[in-house]
Amino acid sequence: METDKQTQKAVVGRMAAKNETAQESVDGPYYLEKVLIPDDSDDDYQYEEVLADEERSLAEGDDEDLEAAVRALRDASDGTGSVLQRLSSAKQPVSHIPEVVDDFLRNFLVKMGMSRTLDCFQAEWYEMEQRGLLKTELVEFVPDAYTHNQLLDNELKNVQRERDSYRQAASKASETLVKLQKERDFHRLQHKRVVQEKNRLVEDIKRLKKHYGSYEPALKQLSDKYQVALKQKMLISLERDRACGQANSLEATLCNVHSSSTIRSANRDTGLPPQQEKYQSTSGKGIQLQNDGIALYDQDKDPTKNTAQKHLKDSEFPVSSRVNPYLGQIKALASHCPKASGFRFTNSLKAHTLPISCLALHPRKFIVASSSDDQLWRLWGMPMGDMIMTGEGHSDWLSGCSFHPNGGSLATTSGDTTVRIWDFSQGRCILTLDGHTHATWGCSFHSCGDFVASCSMDNTTKVWDLQSERCRSTLRGHVDSVNSVTFLPFSNTLLTCSADKTLSLWDARIGLCAQTFYGHQHSCNHATFNALGNTVASCDSYGVVKLWDVRKVAALITMDTGPHPSNQMAFSPSGRTLAIASNDGSVKLVELASTQVSSLLGHDDAVQSVVFDHKGEYLLSAGSDGAILIWS
Repeated sequence: METDKQTQKAVVGRMAAKNETAQESVDGPYYLEKVLIPDDSDDDYQYEEVLADEERSLAEGDDEDLEAAVRALRDASDGTGSVLQRLSSAKQPVSHIPEVVDDFLRNFLVKMGMSRTLDCFQAEWYEMEQRGLLKTELVEFVPDAYTHNQLLDNELKNVQRERDSYRQAASKASETLVKLQKERDFHRLQHKRVVQEKNRLVEDIKRLKKHYGSYEPALKQLSDKYQVALKQKMLISLERDRACGQANSLEATLCNVHSSSTIRSANRDTGLPPQQEKYQSTSGKGIQLQNDGIALYDQDKDPTKNTAQKHLKDSEFPVSSRVNPYLGQIKALASHCPKASGFRFTNSLKAHTLPISCLALHPRKFIVASSSDDQLWRLWGMPMGDMIMTGEGHSDWLSGCSFHPNGGSLATTSGDTTVRIWDFSQGRCILTLDGHTHATWGCSFHSCGDFVASCSMDNTTKVWDLQSERCRSTLRGHVDSVNSVTFLPFSNTLLTCSADKTLSLWDARIGLCAQTFYGHQHSCNHATFNALGNTVASCDSYGVVKLWDVRKVAALITMDTGPHPSNQMAFSPSGRTLAIASNDGSVKLVELASTQVSSLLGHDDAVQSVVFDHKGEYLLSAGSDGAILIWS
């Protein structure tokens, strides 16, 4: 045991001598110990043996103070100056002091949390110290290797914690890097796709510009021809008026010659002088004759100048005080009308090969007429969808249709600028009304059946007399295309809407505008009355729907069903539900009491027209897909 201790002391002494310079700055004080240097030392340092002298030892009970130890050594020997000088440098602040065994044990027990063991150890330690049973000379310092290992262990734990934190940070950074790389690749692909689309669009634009450039000369040529045709038309109308004037003057001259000879012979028979016959009139066409043979021209009675002249076959407009005979039926339907949310898809039929532009309901039967871009109109028996009749004769697409009040004929409008009347019993066109200069968009029969109104892209609305087969009046006031026209039931009032964003009410008898509704911000596509005639609904090209009070000429409700255009509308017979044909391929149903909007989906393309049956149990819709869908 003693040999092991001596060997340990020798190793400690050798380490202290080898690192003398470092220990002075780091370890601080030096301690005098008895060290045996073996002969087989590897270093070249010359160790000096210091003999332990009992006189130099501190008295028992003195404090183990470094200052006292230094004084004792100075008093005992003055020849050991080098050692004292080294010891005197120990006055510097102590940075490291070797730990005693009992302190080491205490620190270990505190570190491990063994409080009861620590209490037992301290109680027994101090008890033995008080009794003198404790040999203090056997109490030694803990070797530096243990404390150093503890420090290294703590350092290792700290380094491991830092390593783990760095590892976590590196893992997060790796995940973030992978995510950013994926986003970069995604955005790179998107950028490539956008660049490809842009290049394709640029090529398309260039091709369209080239194509448009090839059409410019033809358009210019057509425009020049159109201007020349207008000039020729104006010249021809002037020549016609001049010829009519000359014919009238010749006719008047002939009448004058004939009447003059008759008057002279009568005067000779009666013996009256010529001066007493001031004037003689004839029943001719606006020509007033004097007895001297001069014809007086009355412009108000000239048929070539007065287009509103009474025709022998002209029909009379009925009085406007008539009451709608169906008001009782309408009120009865209002009590048990189906809700908008209750409509479900029932049946569909492929009615035309091209888009359907309009649907019209028979006045008494559940028969529907359809008009299409394929230049055909057809009659369908509902709800089974049986085709009854097909008519053709227009030279361009059909835009609208309307049943005669007696249900025996149909009026159609077309892009060929004409309005045609078709008789079902004869199965052919019985009348063609030509007068518009551009495509006609729609038509509507007066409730008496003698008049039909048509609207056109030429900014006008015309009222046609079916008896005299001529235009009775032309309604001018809109500054853009007139897109729809409808008669108020059992009234002489016409409702029109136009691309100039306005609606107008007209008196069909005199052709004057009575009221104009302002409020839409975009082109109005359609307008219609409810069954009672006190409310007007209108829709525009941005899907905005407005309800108007006819008496107050003010908007009641405004609803936005866009952004897709609304093409046509229809009130249910009860007036509580409004169906809207939308360009997004859906039919929108609006409960007017709550303004709640629901959609019916089924068309593959834009919906162009909607119509309810007479009881409000069925709803029919037609669209650009050429199909008619039946909802019930």
